[in-house]
Amino acid sequence: MNVHALLVTQPIKMLNNLAGWLDKASSYAQERKFDANNLLQSRLFADQFPLVRQIQSACDSAKGNAGRLAGKELPSHPDTETSIEQLKARIATCVAFLESIKEEDFKDLAGQKISMPWMQGKHFKGDEYLPQFAVPNFYFHVTTSYAILRHNGVPLGKLDFLGSIPMYE
Repeated sequence: MNVHALLVTQPIKMLNNLAGWLDKASSYAQERKFDANNLLQSRLFADQFPLVRQIQSACDSAKGNAGRLAGKELPSHPDTETSIEQLKARIATCVAFLESIKEEDFKDLAGQKISMPWMQGKHFKGDEYLPQFAVPNFYFHVTTSYAILRHNGVPLGKLDFLGSIPMYE
């Protein structure tokens, strides 16, 4: 399993895709003459987080997953974004943090204990945290962000979600 690809390379790609979706949302809003930032409070259902929080959570998940397993100090973000431009800046800082993590930073996953405040004194084993929580949680927030934008009419398709895919002859 290429841990670096799962926790660094692919999240960077998906976060950059997410920034591109926000650009498309801005263009869509401009064409229809409404403030694109209105989309930030959109949600799929009343008990789910709005778009702004989904994007913040995707960023937090990406930096937290890689940073925890690489033993890095996580950058802090106060969750104060109120505009698409501010969210794109947050995405950029998360991408920059991920780019600082190297393949050799991931050592002894099985021996690591990953704990978070909501776990009430319990922990994950590092090699279980990765497939059982880290990857699915990141994709949950990215996919929900995509779905909220699509639900609101932003013209996104499957290739916008997938982004560039290496193909060979």
